[in-house]
Amino acid sequence: SNWGGTVAEAWTSKAALNATPVLKPMLERYEKEDAAYDAEKAKANFEKAKEAHAKALETWNTQVATAKQAGTPPPPQPRAPQLQTRVSSGPNFPANLYNGMIAPLLPLQIRGALWYQGESNVSRAIQYRTVFPNMIANWRNDFAQGDFPFYFVQLAPFSYSRGKDGDPTPCAELWEAQLRSLRSVPNTGMAVTTDIGDVKDIHPKNKQEVGRRLALWALSHDYGRKNLIYSGPLYKAYKTEGDKIRIIFDHASGLKASNAQALSHFTIAAEDQKFVPAEAKIEGDTLLVRSAEVTKPVAVRFAWRDDAEPNLINGAGLPASPFRTDDFPAVTAGKE
Repeated sequence: SNWGGTVAEAWTSKAALNATPVLKPMLERYEKEDAAYDAEKAKANFEKAKEAHAKALETWNTQVATAKQAGTPPPPQPRAPQLQTRVSSGPNFPANLYNGMIAPLLPLQIRGALWYQGESNVSRAIQYRTVFPNMIANWRNDFAQGDFPFYFVQLAPFSYSRGKDGDPTPCAELWEAQLRSLRSVPNTGMAVTTDIGDVKDIHPKNKQEVGRRLALWALSHDYGRKNLIYSGPLYKAYKTEGDKIRIIFDHASGLKASNAQALSHFTIAAEDQKFVPAEAKIEGDTLLVRSAEVTKPVAVRFAWRDDAEPNLINGAGLPASPFRTDDFPAVTAGKE
């Protein structure tokens, strides 16, 4: 059951959303946007867009002819405009996809769920801490088959901040929301994909490895492969040791760099909350992180930006999940 570019709240029932008070401002925002729809204005904008598209096509046809003569690839064809419709008539309205694409499946027996979504919720990553577990609980309740396995993909790196406000951290906060869901929601699993993404393509091509990593969770937890290593390193705790911070992980046996280089994408900060690049050294199943610029560190962050492609893996070759040891204010806090 799939619809690309959609938000998690669209895959959640209205009853489950309404029963979660903290989500009320989000629902009110959607209703306000829907009520503000002006059909006449939308039609007028569409007619203007069609005129602009017709001119763009003329230019494009000329460019194609020129490219053909020069033996070079033609530019992409301008996309045709779409008539703006009510928010409530599209896929990204709360409960719409649940009603159309999940509710009809409820009479069926299922073995579990695999989930790959979150890109459209990046700008509201802190809210995703609630929206995503709420959706899982909703499905489990409505399918009435107990806490069936729910395995999901932690988003691949992508430069979400390009051309916007330039802040690269909302995606990291979404990664954190996914990691929190793994920790707090029973019978869930998470495939990390920081090493198989494409920061220029929100749809990286190596889906076979994504599927293999999800399969590791299922093989281990549902099909009896108890000795299988199914997860990369997951942050567990930290300890300050003088001018260093020691990072403790789960699933950390055989820590190493994937490319025989120094471990990358670690930063460290003092109480001023100003993070600077840091070096990380492996000591058994832990890491010691430090920087000469920070003598009294209080926090470490790893891969805390949307285009991070770090090289920390465990002995099974599975990558570590991005994390932070701090709870400093989040950039997506309060976004509804």
